[in-house]
Amino acid sequence: MASHFVNLFFTFLLVLLFHISPSTSLTCSSQTFSSNTRFTNCTDLPSLKSFLHWTFDPAKSTLSVAFLASPASPDGWIAWGINPVAPAMIGTQSLIAFKDSKGVMTVKTYNLTSYKSITESKLMYNVVDSKAESADGMMKIFATLELPANTKTVNQVWQVGSAVTDGRPAIHKFEPDNLKSKGILDLATSADNKTNATSSSASAGQSGNETGGSSTILKTGTNFFAFLFFIGVLLLQL
Repeated sequence: MASHFVNLFFTFLLVLLFHISPSTSLTCSSQTFSSNTRFTNCTDLPSLKSFLHWTFDPAKSTLSVAFLASPASPDGWIAWGINPVAPAMIGTQSLIAFKDSKGVMTVKTYNLTSYKSITESKLMYNVVDSKAESADGMMKIFATLELPANTKTVNQVWQVGSAVTDGRPAIHKFEPDNLKSKGILDLATSADNKTNATSSSASAGQSGNETGGSSTILKTGTNFFAFLFFIGVLLLQL
């Protein structure tokens, strides 16, 4: 009887383990970069399983970012940008990363003025440097932008797409997750060396700390499974 109960217990435990969502187990605080690159802040963005790392230098008014996301397909693209007017796609000064015709990661700049098509163009913000990488199904955009003096917050917009046609990113899906991929990034918090300073436009007025909640979930989940393992060891002694 005891042996049957133990078998049921461990079967239940395995089912739980296999149903843990990757988006729950992966958080920005667990991510590292090559060349020892470090950022002051990071946040788990509230949609598209995306992550943003950033450092804001108020003296120089420069914003250095690393945006990480998985494209909608292996041959797709990812994008991150700043909208000077509102957290919306149209008007966004965007950096879009994808693989070129030779399969090499590249990042290009686009001033998004239409939902139907986009054309490569300079941004209203000076891009000091930029590059793109890809590994383990995830693409990364690295860039440093010069912002207007005394900038305190920026409207950020991010997106993923499934295809690139003739060197031009194709239109993305309009699923709920795609439509809510926008928010406000609090640079003042960045200057104070705090984390998770982003808020979704869909939950205006709420603290940006909510986007870092997956870290708490991971910690809680780890403690829960440690408890279950301890109970399992005790049952084996029966």
